[in-house]
Amino acid sequence: MKTECNICPHRCKLSEGQLGLCNGRICKDGKVISENYGRITSMALDPIEKKPLYHFNPGSKILSVGSYGCNLRCPWCQNHDISMVKGTEIDYGNTTAEALFNQAYELKGRGNIGIAYTYNEPLIGYEFVKDTSTLAKEKGLKNVVVTGGFICEEPLRELLPLVDAFNIDLKGFSQDFYKKLKGDLETVKNTIATTAAHCHVEVTTLIIPGDNDSEEEMEALSSWLSSVRPDIPLHVSRFFPRWRMQDKEATPIETVYRLAEIARRKLKHVYEGNC
Repeated sequence: MKTECNICPHRCKLSEGQLGLCNGRICKDGKVISENYGRITSMALDPIEKKPLYHFNPGSKILSVGSYGCNLRCPWCQNHDISMVKGTEIDYGNTTAEALFNQAYELKGRGNIGIAYTYNEPLIGYEFVKDTSTLAKEKGLKNVVVTGGFICEEPLRELLPLVDAFNIDLKGFSQDFYKKLKGDLETVKNTIATTAAHCHVEVTTLIIPGDNDSEEEMEALSSWLSSVRPDIPLHVSRFFPRWRMQDKEATPIETVYRLAEIARRKLKHVYEGNC
């Protein structure tokens, strides 16, 4: 007897005790739950701009937390040491939604406005994000989600009333590219459109030489994003060799600037990152 996970479009069918592709969800007692619930691998009080969010409470700080696991397989992942591992392969600390909320609340005096769920893919730990966000929302703290956007619409809509801002990675603008990452372009586009109708959204695209760096692709990406909302900020970021993609050179700075200029033809707010 197998149980289907309903959080992301992989819809992993899991036997008792089996982990999903994301390494963060598990079948237990006939239900698929978050194995990484409350398991924190990374925590920092970050500038909000680091998420990156440039148009959401600029100048403030936010308590950023991450766990382990991811439902995509980006070979350049800069956080692969936490996103591409199982819980048995990494050290973590255990916490509760209440304890994390209390920690965030106590940091208000240092400029903290809330909690950012980030570093790995936070939405595979959906239950913990939802439980903690509920507490934060009740007490006036902000909730921010930094995500690849590969999530089913039903759980996303359940989370929307609790989240104040998203930064969503739009990895590229072709289905073939997303297939290599075990993702789906249309799902991510739907996530962007759905969230943009409810709260603040900014989008990040990492430019990888030879993969998603054509002017035609940026023209298509920015045109579509403008059709959702032309005031959505787009962060055009520079790739550096990481993890399983050590064979490429860093993105030429001039490429990032050129593609950002193309995006500005359609979008009001475009920023070059890591240049």
